Formats: sequence, C-alpha cells, structure tokens
Amino acid sequence: MSLPVTRPVAAASTVLVLCAGCLIATLTFGPRASAGFFLLPMSNEFGWGRDVFGLALAVQNLLWGLGSPFAGAIADRFGTVRVLCVGAVLYAAGIAMMSMATTPSLLQLSAGVMVGFGLSACSFNLVLAAFGKLLPERWRSIGFGAGTAAGSFGQFLFPPLATGLIAQVGWQETLLVFAAVVLLVIPLSFALATRGNAATSSAASPPQSLTGALREAFNHPSYVFLVLGFFTCGFQLAFVTVHMPAYLADQGVTAAVGASTLALIGLFNIVGSLSAGAIATRFSRKYLLAAIYAGRGIAIAAFILVPTTPLSCLIFGAAIGLLWLSTVPPTSGLVMLMFGTRYMAMLYGFAFFSHQVGGFLGVWLGGVLYEATGSYGIVWWLSVALSFASAAINLPIREQPVARPVLGAV
Repeated sequence: MSLPVTRPVAAASTVLVLCAGCLIATLTFGPRASAGFFLLPMSNEFGWGRDVFGLALAVQNLLWGLGSPFAGAIADRFGTVRVLCVGAVLYAAGIAMMSMATTPSLLQLSAGVMVGFGLSACSFNLVLAAFGKLLPERWRSIGFGAGTAAGSFGQFLFPPLATGLIAQVGWQETLLVFAAVVLLVIPLSFALATRGNAATSSAASPPQSLTGALREAFNHPSYVFLVLGFFTCGFQLAFVTVHMPAYLADQGVTAAVGASTLALIGLFNIVGSLSAGAIATRFSRKYLLAAIYAGRGIAIAAFILVPTTPLSCLIFGAAIGLLWLSTVPPTSGLVMLMFGTRYMAMLYGFAFFSHQVGGFLGVWLGGVLYEATGSYGIVWWLSVALSFASAAINLPIREQPVARPVLGAV
C-alpha cells in the first residue's frame, strides 16, 4: 500500500503556509544572526581568545550543515512537523545552555553542537522544502524568495534587540529570552504539515530510492557545480555574521554602528531575496548566481580598501545585504528544476552542507588568523577570491531536468 502523497495546498491555505513558514524562518535565523554580539562580552568575562568563541560557532555552522541532509531525508520520508518540533527544542536548549557556559567545552557543546543540530532541523532549509511541496507551482519561486527574506528580517530585527538587551539585562538573560522565542516554532510548524511522499514519482517514471536519488545527484555535474559554488556563500556569511562586530570594534567603530550594519544587511536582504525569487522565475538562474557572487567580491574588496567609517560600514551593509541570501532562491530553484520535489529537502540539504562547510572555515579561520596575525585581512581577501571562483563555477550549469528512463520505453 503506497503512502499518501503531499499535494499543493488549496489557494485559501497558501497565505497561511507562507506566513507560518516565514515566521519560522525569522525566529530561527534571528538569534543565530546575533551570535557575534556575544563574542566580546563572553570572551571578556571568561578571559577567552576570539578563537575559542570562533571555534564554537564554526562547529555550529558545520553541524548545521551536516545535519541538514539527514533532517531533510527524515522530513521527506515522515513529514515536516516532527522534524521542526525536535529541532526547535534542541535549538532552544542549546541557547539556554549557552547562557550557563563558563568553559570552552560547554560553549562548544551548547552553542556548537546543540544549536548546530537544532538549526539543521528547524531553519529555513526545511521551510523552503515544505514550500516546494505545499505551494502551487506558480508560487514556488516567490515562496523561496519570501522564506529567505523572512530569515533576513530576523537578521534585521534581532541584532539591535540583542545589543539593547545585553546592555540592559546582560548577555545571559538575553540568551534565555532568545531560547524562549525559538520555542514559538513548535505551534507554527503545524501549518507546514507535509506527509511522507515516497509515492510522488510520476507514473511514467520508475520509482526511485533515497540512495538512487543521491547517486543520481552526485553523478550530475550541474548539481556538483551548484554545491561547490554554495561553499563561498557560507564562508562569507558566517565570517561576517560572527566577526564583523569585533572587526568594527577594532577599527574604532561603536557597537551601535556594528548592530546597525548587520541590521542593514538583514533589511536590504529582504529586497535582495524577494528580487532574486522574482528574477529566478523569468531569467537564467545560473547567470543570476554568477552575478551575485561577482557582486559580493566587488563589494567586499571596496569595503576593505576604503577607510572604515560609520558611513562606509552602513553602505557596505546595504550593498552586501542585497546579495546576502539572494543566492538561496536560485539555488533551491535549480535543485527542484533538476530533480523535482520528491527528495528536495535532502538534496538541498547536501547543497547546504557545502554552504556550512564554508561557514565553518569562515568562522574558524577568522578566529585563528586573527589570534595569529592580529588582523582579519587574510580572511577578507580570501572571501574576495572565493567570490569570483564561485561566479565562474556556476556558469557551466545546465538548467534542465535530469534525464530519467521512462517505463515502457523501447
């Protein structure tokens, strides 16, 4: 007996699905995007180097990526709600334990392992996969852009909230507030209920196993190029999110300007993500990705070459914000175009794992090279080089569904 198939929701439910998914993306991305504002108070209180906090956040990024394909595979097989609820509990518990972390090992367990695995099961990755299965086809690219933009709104909303709460009540209490906020994901998740869809293959196509889907994807050069290019996105985003506040403090820029810079990144990324989702419905996704990565390289190079002032920080925040998560709608759209929606959560999860390996190296190298050289310069220029490498690697991608055998073909 075949399992029930997930069908796109009726028009009346589209808005509910979009709103719930976007709220989940905001609530899960916001606290994570504010992590850099805990670096200095925690390091100063416990006498840690920046490499200690950097390692914990690097582990978080790596495990977020490592857990994403498995969380996606479970969601593809058993439905989205269970995965989101477990992820929210683990994420909230990790943030709460982080408030009690007085040693590097506790920090790595809480902010690194628990938050990392929690994010893999409740962040916007699962939301986008649910959108791909639940929304009507004409809404999907817009949904991908909206879900990504909602994560950006969390980045706009939470950094000023974090700095204000840390100044008023302290960093431990701020973390506890954020842990409580993450638990709101649980009731919201029920609007994204998807059932196992092992029977979604077309009647004209042979059934495909999970291992068969993985083999097909990693033997497909375009998917491999897409996965490799996504590495750069993670490297840059994680490095800037975690180390930007400390970098600006080193340059004599106030914490308020640092918070405003990250908030501007989130605000302008709402525009960038929605625009990328709309553009991806009409134009080539691979050329859009190449343009985004090249644009990042230019923006980062300009930022580190000009004197650091509050104005240059805000301009950089706006410019990089337009390009921040705008890679996600065309990337997720290409995964769905190549392989369909059946194993989308898992296959996008593997692309996201590459993203988070980049995030691990960006955060970790930022801390290690700063302690070794007293500067973030090497990592900034490495980000520039990776931008243009990713722009080039996306160009050979073929934007078409993967060819599969048809049942009954002679």
